[in-house]
Amino acid sequence: MARAIMIQGTTSNAGKSLVAAGLCRIFRQDGYRVAPFKSQNMALNSFITADGLEMGRAQVMQAEAAGIEPDVRMNPILLKPTSDQGSQVIVGGEVWGNMSAREYFARKAALVPDIERAYRSLATENDIIVIEGAGSPAEINLKQQDIVNMGMAKLARAPVLLVGDIDRGGVFAALVGTMMLLDPDERAMVKATIINKFRGDVTILQPGLDTLERLTGVPVAGVVPYMPLQLDDEDSLSDRFTAAVRPALVDIAVLRLPRISNFTDFNALEYIDGVSLRYVGSVRELAEPDLIVLPGTKNTMDDLRWLRQSGLEAAVCKHAARGKPVLGVCGGYQMLGRSLCDPDGVEHGGEMAGMGLLDGETVFAPQKHRTQVQGRLPAVGGIFTGLSGLAYSGYEIHMGRTSGDCPLVHKGNVYGTYLHGFFDSPGIAGTVVSALLRQKGLDDSDVQAFDMQAFKERQYDLLADGLRQALDMRAIYEIVERGLPPAQETEKAGALF
Repeated sequence: MARAIMIQGTTSNAGKSLVAAGLCRIFRQDGYRVAPFKSQNMALNSFITADGLEMGRAQVMQAEAAGIEPDVRMNPILLKPTSDQGSQVIVGGEVWGNMSAREYFARKAALVPDIERAYRSLATENDIIVIEGAGSPAEINLKQQDIVNMGMAKLARAPVLLVGDIDRGGVFAALVGTMMLLDPDERAMVKATIINKFRGDVTILQPGLDTLERLTGVPVAGVVPYMPLQLDDEDSLSDRFTAAVRPALVDIAVLRLPRISNFTDFNALEYIDGVSLRYVGSVRELAEPDLIVLPGTKNTMDDLRWLRQSGLEAAVCKHAARGKPVLGVCGGYQMLGRSLCDPDGVEHGGEMAGMGLLDGETVFAPQKHRTQVQGRLPAVGGIFTGLSGLAYSGYEIHMGRTSGDCPLVHKGNVYGTYLHGFFDSPGIAGTVVSALLRQKGLDDSDVQAFDMQAFKERQYDLLADGLRQALDMRAIYEIVERGLPPAQETEKAGALF
């Protein structure tokens, strides 16, 4: 049975996912069989496994760092928000149903056997399981039925590393305050703290580190510097949405839909030199890009209404009328068609006109379409004719069926596809950028084919190198080896405050 270590944070976006990924990489480099695990993830960025099951992309990223295939057991529960107070609940990769937050909270205890079954199965096949928590373990209103932070740590008997983000300020108060709000037995499970995203001279922090160790009663395992790595983000917290625009030869605008999903589809374009990829939410921000992209969404019809009300639909149509390219992916592809019909109330029911830039008509159905696909593109017309015959791979995850669907639909310079991960296929992102340069009369001879897999491998190695330098890995290995004493012993641990 595998040993375990759990990464928890003082807040969302403290860096849990990246620390977990880095440890997965380090353990793999050191010769261990390692797998990631997160009992419950809330995200609109999801992935379809080889066996057609759905899981969060954060655990996909961590699996890649561990050098193994993504497996739905790594993320047995996925919540995909459909509104401010409700989510689609996915258990074991299959849709369980749409629930309000109150309804899910009342029923989630019934999912503990699913979590335990997935974890135990992974643990029998690996040497180390790196578990990621969610948000903060000190959310006192959620602790009673917690299944993702200390509740999960107790189930797995996993020692905890507590991560705080110094970049946003208040890291010492966040770490000490989190420990103070934990129950005595939970505090006994925290074996070290980590300060993340530090910029500057670590020696200046030393007085604070000494006080932190005295107040929490546990050592600081390291101070991790801010590392500008290019790895998949959790959706709504992505810095990409607010990043400053840099001047570039090619300007690509992705519409920042209210329920945008799988925005990581476009990372490969962003990584090519000379490309500016912007996420825009208004006509004023849109300006005059070389390519407009309509991304995936958890609610196609609602987000199309938003496009109309914001004036962005009219701006996209004017852009297309000038012969400039538009691309829709998944929900964005559905919006570009003639009509959307929801006879079973999958989203909100009813029928509405699409943007009419493509000929397809979409009918929503209760059964979610989930599959991995690969092949070669048929003949492609318009500005992106260079894509013709290129090999592609990706995955589909959508509730609707669109008439006349093929890997890449086009009409003039308007294109649509259901494929997530389309640009990760070798040669596709580079071909698109070359075509956009030539459209502007610019030289494209320096554009190189982009190898997403090789790029990711370099990023994971850089992450592991950074953590090895910043963390006391000998102490972390000792924490993993010691594990936790039997439950009754940690429950006797006294309060620190």
